[in-house]
Amino acid sequence: MTGTMGFTLLAFCLPFIGALVAPFLRRLLGHNAAWPLALIPFAVFLHFLGFNADVADGRIVTGGYMWVPSYNVSFSWLIDGLSLTFLLLISGIGTLIVLYAGGYLKGHKHQGRFFSFILMFMGSMLGLVASDSFLMLFVFWELTSITSFLLIGFDHAREASRRAALQALIVTGGGGLFLLAGLLLLWDVTDVTQFSLLMSFGPEVRASPFYLAILFLMLGGAFTKSAQFPFHFWLPNAMEAPTPVSAYLHSATMVKAGVYLLMRLNPVMGATPAWETILPAFGGLTLLVGSVLAIRQTDLKLMLAYTTVASLGLLVMLTGFGSEHAIAAAALYLVAHSLFKGALFMVAGLIDHETGTRDVTKLGGLRRAMPITFLAALVAALSMGGLPPFFGFLAKEEIYAALAGGNARAIAFTSAAVIGNALMFAVAFAVALKPFLGNAVATPKQAHEGPALLWIGPVLLAVTGLAIGIFSGLAHALMTSPLASAISGIAQTVTISAVPHAGIALYLSLLTVAIGVAVFLKLNAARGAADRLIEDIGWGPDRGFDQAMRGLVRFSTRVARFTQPGLMEIYMTATFVVVALALLVPPAVYGEWPRAPVWPADMPFHELAVMVLAALGIAAVLMARNRLTAIVALGIQGFCVAMLFLLFGAPDLAFTQFMIETLSVVILALAMTRLKLTPRDHRPLREKIPDAVIAIACGLGFALFLLRVTQARFDTALTDFFNLYSKTIAHGANVVNVIIVDFRGTDTLGEIAVVMVTGLAILSLIRVRKGRRA
Repeated sequence: MTGTMGFTLLAFCLPFIGALVAPFLRRLLGHNAAWPLALIPFAVFLHFLGFNADVADGRIVTGGYMWVPSYNVSFSWLIDGLSLTFLLLISGIGTLIVLYAGGYLKGHKHQGRFFSFILMFMGSMLGLVASDSFLMLFVFWELTSITSFLLIGFDHAREASRRAALQALIVTGGGGLFLLAGLLLLWDVTDVTQFSLLMSFGPEVRASPFYLAILFLMLGGAFTKSAQFPFHFWLPNAMEAPTPVSAYLHSATMVKAGVYLLMRLNPVMGATPAWETILPAFGGLTLLVGSVLAIRQTDLKLMLAYTTVASLGLLVMLTGFGSEHAIAAAALYLVAHSLFKGALFMVAGLIDHETGTRDVTKLGGLRRAMPITFLAALVAALSMGGLPPFFGFLAKEEIYAALAGGNARAIAFTSAAVIGNALMFAVAFAVALKPFLGNAVATPKQAHEGPALLWIGPVLLAVTGLAIGIFSGLAHALMTSPLASAISGIAQTVTISAVPHAGIALYLSLLTVAIGVAVFLKLNAARGAADRLIEDIGWGPDRGFDQAMRGLVRFSTRVARFTQPGLMEIYMTATFVVVALALLVPPAVYGEWPRAPVWPADMPFHELAVMVLAALGIAAVLMARNRLTAIVALGIQGFCVAMLFLLFGAPDLAFTQFMIETLSVVILALAMTRLKLTPRDHRPLREKIPDAVIAIACGLGFALFLLRVTQARFDTALTDFFNLYSKTIAHGANVVNVIIVDFRGTDTLGEIAVVMVTGLAILSLIRVRKGRRA
């Protein structure tokens, strides 16, 4: 492995290493542990920033090592414009989040644990967006679900936090199973397991009869992760997490993982009617649902959370459109949203931390007490509102340039974008202005500016949104053009600047601002209208989730009561029914019945005698007057099998069979003497017949199975291997012994352990029974 590959691997491991040392640093340095811990994501940011020149020149950086070569499974990474943008956002914003958490959770007894969780989550996200291997993508995908569960449920003493964490885990974890199935189908269709190789298989995937199946499975993973309608409900509920978690999840990390997946797959699965219909439809619907729900909220975090839902819908809609302008708009909005949403969430948390409330109706006049926070909020809101020269303006102009058109489809989605953006404009300025303007309002805590750890993050993110809007040419060359190229699969240059240009895009932007200002001025009325609309609708996916969970619990309880009633007779019956079905159904479905056996014309007398003896043994079992006699007679079958082994030259197997049968008969006979042995079965005929049918079916199934096996061509590969290597490798002439002791030594040890544990359990039960009698 080269030095660069080694450093890259270290960069992926650093957050996990930091997670291990975070609790110890917290004990040593208190909340100031945030400063050295923030150096970890900052070092990761600097490392990946070093790839910027190569990626800007159109090169793709890959690396890693083989994990399971026989299955072409590797631990490998792919760094192009798409993954690099995410890597820089995750590590850059992650640095500020660690610092912010140092101030926000100052004095919290579990702050060290929080640092550990947030760094583990960061490492999981870095691995997700950089994974070249299908398997590693899935592993990190699930790790983000697990670590987000820990973060959302951080305040585990509160029921609401536990419910939100469990809900997020169930929804996103369930989507992960869809993703896994889709990746396996992609592997089957293309025979590749790496995204860098998959990019050249677009025509094959789109022409495959499994295309729709792959698409729906991938959408299941992406839509649940990125909170697309109707799976959007988990994301606002995740606001039960501490604000540093909310700011991180909603700006650059988990909620954009689904968007990342769709953008990664766009060159392979895009440009089809299904892709260009499903994604814009669900994205547009999510945009409208999220923006309407945002208007009706009064909690600052919930207002921002629902606008995140709307923004994710907008990104999915643009990715599904697939045109050059739509891809460029998605690239611009992805970065702009990460900056202004991270800043505004930190502002909301800062307000809550310093005033004791997040209710926008109970805040006002904070501009003098919190001037830095007010400035950061205003700058971020200007970008979110899409006003020049902020980066959000460039994104919004490109959105309208991509969507505008004269056909019904273009008009519908353009209208959705205008309405959604206008409502988000109103929410942005409600968060940035309502708490700070007007007369001062008494708050639970005396309002004052927060410490540097709390305001440095929102200030830097807000100013960055302004800076890259002003220096958009440089930003396009280094970031958005490579990002758009990676999403589209072909080289693409983004050229839009912060200078407004007359045209349909500008006119739609002005319309958006006008509607947004009108809604902002009549925010209370708009909130009331949204409330009435939601109340009229009544039922929603969040309530549906609770109903589904209750139904699942009831269903599971009934199934458990039916399948686990505590009766051994039912368990044994079910087991033998399944065995019979497994043996008889496949040959019946596929017509692979064995040939009828042919009785040999020259069977030796002694072999025939053994067969007759076995038949007499069966008759003795069936005619026995009590169970003890039947058990003894049953041993005849085992002795007959042992005789056949002996006659066909396997004395060791015959000896083993003799021993097993003898011990089995003796042990069963001893056990039966302890039980009440009735002379005959007193059950009615209607109960005997089903058991007889099951027994005959099992016997017939095994007979047919053995016939099929013996009629198949014998593969001597294992025989040749053991004959060749038993003496040279294991130094044993007895092949059977060598197999048991050496080649299957671990298996034999396991069998011995099972027998030993069983014996100990029986001994314990006997002692318990004796103790009770005493």
